[in-house]
Amino acid sequence: MLIPWQQLTAETLDSVIESYVLREGTDYGWEEKSLAEKVEDVRAQLQRGEAVLVWSELHETLNIMPQGAFDDE
Repeated sequence: MLIPWQQLTAETLDSVIESYVLREGTDYGWEEKSLAEKVEDVRAQLQRGEAVLVWSELHETLNIMPQGAFDDE
């Protein structure tokens, strides 16, 4: 189920994004980004519609995924 990020409080959205960034383990190449920079990158992706919040009823988890994963639905 897609969850509109705009419906979350700023504090909750920050927590969701920080949790995602801390577990995703992406290699950013030669130049490492700070946690704050990674959080802002993800927030910008949500705002541009490139990423979405997805609630899994089966796992009872909230995740951030690329919008493209849902284009066919």
